Amino acid sequence: MQSGNDMKAHGATYDGFIGLLKWSVPLVGIVAFVVVLIIA
Repeated sequence: MQSGNDMKAHGATYDGFIGLLKWSVPLVGIVAFVVVLIIA
């Protein structure tokens, strides 16, 4: 069983994930919007 002493690593991983999500969700939305405009 793990000791749970890796909270710093967990925080860094979580911050990286949230940062990536913050930029990727709007980017995917913009790409989807452009694709819809091209199809329409």
